[in-house]
Amino acid sequence: MGERFRATWHEAVLAESDQTVVVEGNHYFRPEDVKGEHLRPSASHTKCAWKGVASYYDVVVDGEVNRDAAWDYPEPRVAAERIKGRIAFWHGVRVEPV
Repeated sequence: MGERFRATWHEAVLAESDQTVVVEGNHYFRPEDVKGEHLRPSASHTKCAWKGVASYYDVVVDGEVNRDAAWDYPEPRVAAERIKGRIAFWHGVRVEPV
């Protein structure tokens, strides 16, 4: 087990885990460590040459929406297999050690 990290936005805890995987400076949380009630699937997708296609989620807290502030790689390329299904955050979501 590693250091414990927590993702927060507007005082709400979105995720917390001591088993994140760090890729390109982003902490990827296991789905079971993410509070799904704060995520709403988005229609947005991006493509990374080595990771594959990312699917995005809006982060929703107390009716406020942070569009496309979370993402995952449901079917990553082989080089990124270790982040398959894990969720990362940006756009003002704070990921800090606990």
